[in-house]
Amino acid sequence: MIDIRRIRADADAVRAALARRHEDLSAFDRVRELDVRQRELIARRDDLRNRVKGLSREVGDLRRVGRGDEAEALQTESRSLGGQEQQLAAEADALGGELKDLLLRIPNLPAEDCPDGTGPEDNVVVRVEGYDPDAYGEHQRVPHWDIGAELGILDLERAVKLSGAMFTMYRRQGATLARALCQAALDRNADAFEEIRPPTVVLTDTMVSTGHLPKFEDDAYHLERDDLWAIPTAEVPLTSMARGEILAEADLPMRMMAYTPCFRREAGSAGRDTRGLLRVHEFDKVEILAYATPDQARDLHAELLARAEGLIAALGLVYRIVDLCTGDIGNSAARTFDIEVYAPGVDQWLEVSSVSWFSDYQARRANVRYRPTGGKGTEVVHTLNGSALAVPRVWAALVETHRQLDGSIALPEVLWPYLRGATTIGPRV
Repeated sequence: MIDIRRIRADADAVRAALARRHEDLSAFDRVRELDVRQRELIARRDDLRNRVKGLSREVGDLRRVGRGDEAEALQTESRSLGGQEQQLAAEADALGGELKDLLLRIPNLPAEDCPDGTGPEDNVVVRVEGYDPDAYGEHQRVPHWDIGAELGILDLERAVKLSGAMFTMYRRQGATLARALCQAALDRNADAFEEIRPPTVVLTDTMVSTGHLPKFEDDAYHLERDDLWAIPTAEVPLTSMARGEILAEADLPMRMMAYTPCFRREAGSAGRDTRGLLRVHEFDKVEILAYATPDQARDLHAELLARAEGLIAALGLVYRIVDLCTGDIGNSAARTFDIEVYAPGVDQWLEVSSVSWFSDYQARRANVRYRPTGGKGTEVVHTLNGSALAVPRVWAALVETHRQLDGSIALPEVLWPYLRGATTIGPRV
């Protein structure tokens, strides 16, 4: 969340930064109003508390010298002031709860160099790698759901029978390919990132830490009986790894990666890219994430992007890097670059990785701090993350791009070590 002290110190600048997101600013204005009122109540409460303490001392002094009647009168006054103090404290606490809820819903401030814009149409394409619309044959212009059915590697009908719409099931070498993609992503980042296998259901506080709650509750799967949430991404548990802890600056940056299933309700997506693998409720993904100091954050952002891009390039996929504008970055992000791959069978650019810098927004919610070397006090860490690889859309683009004239799929060499000797996926025998 945004530091309330920053709002107090320079409210106009914070408001101007939020205005770049083209969102309703009424919540921000309400925060300022509530903060002023709560501080006034706290000041009055503290004044009454000090008066009660002073009266208590006077009562004691009077009783010691035998002036009981006077002591009783002061004690009556003290009880009255004490009741007023409790009332003010309750009012201040109520305002504090409302204030915190609003702060949890207000988005992060976009980075100064984040492009201005109102939506996806204003995103900036930084560069395009390998795209030639005339280079594709008709055999590559077949959608992945038809390819998958023909080769027996994607069984959408039975997935729906088992779990309902927007669930999917890979079979035979299709399942092997999905696993191989994840293992390749883990291996390519194992040189610098600690592998973690976190739980896939988490506490409410864990979801709040990343900003997925309370704002995006409708997009998450909630296990109400146990009050646990199915994670939409491994970003959620990894961000909270050091929740409530103080790290040493010498241990930063701290790099982590995790393979997990991910679960998303995709509320409001009915009829929009819901065929095949373009938008699904459950999928496998490898996430890379880092804690950093503010000075380390920008270089780490570039590193995470380069790592995600490197695997997409190694898979032989056409892709582009997109700098998301202020009107399209995620609620918690300060700056985001997307990697989009071109899938010739559906003739679409598909977002397969978002690599984001969150400044101190998430870590402030999670209370992850570090102690500067040789300094006093503590500072809030910065968090960054990105999809090293998310399976469904990469799988789709890969089988469409690498489909051969005979209908088989030529598998990228980077995946061969994980495919039990296979280099192609051919028709069912």
